[in-house]
Amino acid sequence: MTGRFDERARGLLDAAGWARVERVYLTGDGDSYHATCATEMAFESIGGVVCEPLSAMRFAHYGAEWMRPAAPGRVLVIAISASGGTERVVEALRAARRYGALTVAVTGRPGSPLTRVADRTLLVDLPDTEPSPGIRTYQASLLGLLLIALQLGRAPRPDITRDAARDADALREELVVLADHVDATAKAIKRECRRVADLVADAPVMVMLGSGPSYGTALFAAAKMVEGAGVFAVGQDLEEWGHVERLAYPDDMPVFVIAPPGRSRDKATEVIARAHELGRRVVAVTSRGDTAAAAHAVLPVHGQVREEFSPFLYHLFAGYVACFVAQALGRLPFQTHRS
Repeated sequence: MTGRFDERARGLLDAAGWARVERVYLTGDGDSYHATCATEMAFESIGGVVCEPLSAMRFAHYGAEWMRPAAPGRVLVIAISASGGTERVVEALRAARRYGALTVAVTGRPGSPLTRVADRTLLVDLPDTEPSPGIRTYQASLLGLLLIALQLGRAPRPDITRDAARDADALREELVVLADHVDATAKAIKRECRRVADLVADAPVMVMLGSGPSYGTALFAAAKMVEGAGVFAVGQDLEEWGHVERLAYPDDMPVFVIAPPGRSRDKATEVIARAHELGRRVVAVTSRGDTAAAAHAVLPVHGQVREEFSPFLYHLFAGYVACFVAQALGRLPFQTHRS
């Protein structure tokens, strides 16, 4: 989908329009909000803009009024909704327009309410979507947001001397190559995810940990466990877990630590060791070859990836583990077994 979505992203604004953007707000609910947290770093390090992800209600009620765009086009608000019909996300985009921001909808459904409110729309539509906990729609949202970040990075800016267009083309090719790594990782971890499900299925609560882009991945992974298996799970930042959640019972609570190469890798290693000391059932999601000796199980991610793009590879375990836990518990997604 990269070529098709990239062509659409390029057409959202002209070169001058991209260059005017100084600040980006990302907003959505559920998986869409998780995608905003997972791509914040890319907008700042690649796009060259200040970026703030906010859930839709928080943006509409506590964020939009204080954006105060300094000039037309300086503030860009991107709202994400796979269905295009999430009421609070539509409300957030209306608030953004009311306070003078340029708005873009990222959605999988043309002609949806969100597209009718937005100034521009990036359509990230997929064939043959299924009524299951969102995985492909999440991937489409990630891809759409990252391609917008690349367009911002392509724009000429007075404080940047590098060849922005050449760099953006190289980064786009990195995204394309990730498809092979996604495939290899999904195949490699499936059997191990079943073993992990057997290890954790009896737990009443679980926690997923990550920082930077992996914080968004942790939120997404927790959501899959809730939606797919009906098990209460939370996503949390690595450092914050050390301050609060490490004190919670039960002592053998499953702790999934998402640890790609990058700025938080050392902290993730530290948390794996600390969680093991506390008696937690620790699962490390890390690059292939990393031993994570203190973990009870390791889910190996194939392929080298920059931290900004790591959410594409490091979320893959979540759907499998949730599925296998649901099977162990005799449940169906969204509690439909109760129907």
